[in-house]
Amino acid sequence: MPEGPEIWRAADKLSDAIAGKEIEEVFFAFDELKPFEQQLTGLKIDSITPRGKAIVTAFGNNLNLYSHNQLYGKWMISKNGSEPDTNRSLRVAIHTSDSSAFLYSASEIEILKDDEVEQHSYIKKLGPDVVHPETTYEEVLKRYQSSTFKNRKLSTLLLDQGFLSGLGNYLRSEILFCSGVDPEFRPKDCSEEQIEALAENSLELSQRSYKTGGLTTPDDLVKALKEEGASRKQYRHYTYGRAGKPCYKCGKEIMVMETGGRKIYYCKTEQKSMN
Repeated sequence: MPEGPEIWRAADKLSDAIAGKEIEEVFFAFDELKPFEQQLTGLKIDSITPRGKAIVTAFGNNLNLYSHNQLYGKWMISKNGSEPDTNRSLRVAIHTSDSSAFLYSASEIEILKDDEVEQHSYIKKLGPDVVHPETTYEEVLKRYQSSTFKNRKLSTLLLDQGFLSGLGNYLRSEILFCSGVDPEFRPKDCSEEQIEALAENSLELSQRSYKTGGLTTPDDLVKALKEEGASRKQYRHYTYGRAGKPCYKCGKEIMVMETGGRKIYYCKTEQKSMN
């Protein structure tokens, strides 16, 4: 499933392609949305905003398109109005005079009025967005320090969009590694320094991934690994997807464990209490 950085980059591409332009045609695959095709035609898109792992597209008539990609959904852009070559199922198409946006395979698509957006069952539960430029370190730190979350395992907490929105599986592994924290820990098990590191890395790694197109490793390490001939998969992350490979900090083998059907990658040496 795309994580916050990928959703923000998708929203950027959508904005560049269709925001502020007059809509010439709209297509919805779902029958309950068909009446909105005519209502939206001729309007301009006011804004395209990431909300956690969802995107809200605001139109100029008190209506908004809510879309959540889930695991398989994907937005694609075309400059000539023709559909991209894909086997995915088309759910939404928005055409302007010079660009078109196509949403494929998403299952959660709704039209909401302006006053319904913040009350949407998904949106109203979202925690601070780790990619949003106005989210502060202090906001994130308070989440880690909160009595509401202190007794939950970080391995599950970091996937809860009500805790911090935008985090997902690869960011979870990377944040825990860079903070030197055992994935089995709860916030209450962490030292003050570890809590501060978790808050800092939750923002820094998420925003780095957004800016670089998916990298959580720093520029100097990326440069060094590229000079050694490493592939993007090899230099993209510290631990995620690197089971059996040497840790970039200590050289020991990266390990993997499964929790809730999803994998966490970690280093026993750097995340000290792992045994």
